[in-house]
Amino acid sequence: MNGFLNLNKPFGLTSHDCVARVRRLLRLKRVGHGGTLDPAAIGVLPIAVGRSTRLLQYLSPDKAYRATVRLGVRTATDDMAGEVLAADPCSQLTLPEVQKFLPEFLGKIQQIPPSYSAIQVGGKRLYELARAGEVVEAPVRTVEIFSIEVLDWRSGDYPELDVAIACGTGTYIRAIARDLGDMLGVGGTLSALERTLSSGFELPHSLTLETLAEQVELETFKAIAPESALRHIPQLTLESETAKRWCQGQKIEGDRSIDLGFYQIRHEDESFLGIGEQVLNGEELLLIPKMVWAE
Repeated sequence: MNGFLNLNKPFGLTSHDCVARVRRLLRLKRVGHGGTLDPAAIGVLPIAVGRSTRLLQYLSPDKAYRATVRLGVRTATDDMAGEVLAADPCSQLTLPEVQKFLPEFLGKIQQIPPSYSAIQVGGKRLYELARAGEVVEAPVRTVEIFSIEVLDWRSGDYPELDVAIACGTGTYIRAIARDLGDMLGVGGTLSALERTLSSGFELPHSLTLETLAEQVELETFKAIAPESALRHIPQLTLESETAKRWCQGQKIEGDRSIDLGFYQIRHEDESFLGIGEQVLNGEELLLIPKMVWAE
């Protein structure tokens, strides 16, 4: 079995927990996920099975979330799973005051990841260092936020803001909650998170672990074809003899009528052969095999 699964990750499980369960259900060793979700987060978790694990790096990087920011609260992890460091009621806050700061997050911005995150510093993950009591400055990263839309506002001692966020890979929604609270001078933390889009997979078309188990038992489960999951990458068709050489790992002459970059390589019989990259090597235009799918 080769392909992808659009999994709806439940609350409380890590992404690795989900991979382990899919392994058991499908009775496969080669299973991987395309983008970690924290245990408290729910929603779309792309899963690759079989040889498709080699394609995870080529999935679309864009993601979208529904998030709830609780204002007036600061936590060690920037979400409600961590120790509460401060809680100061801020019932005076209004939605218009909060909305003034949202444009600050749009576009390419500099973001400091949460102290409890999987980013590595000195060969160790930040959450490992934080749990050991070591204070380490997290490296600043450039991330891109495409849109932030207000969905709901609930006033009170600790007001909550629901937002829809579309962003690029590597964005920490927890950091947005924290930084919005800091901008308002009251503190903020993430109280709920649902991923609605990841790597081209959408929430309405996702499967729960329970539904997957039912489909496996009824023998109706069918993995999403690799070429469908890679539809954001343009296709390039090779004639039979050229395709054979490319599948053998040979660099072949490029096509000057198309742009540089990655392509889904197809045989003239329309079968999927893998991923190639067209590059300029000096003055020589080459199509390089990056991942050969055909066996």
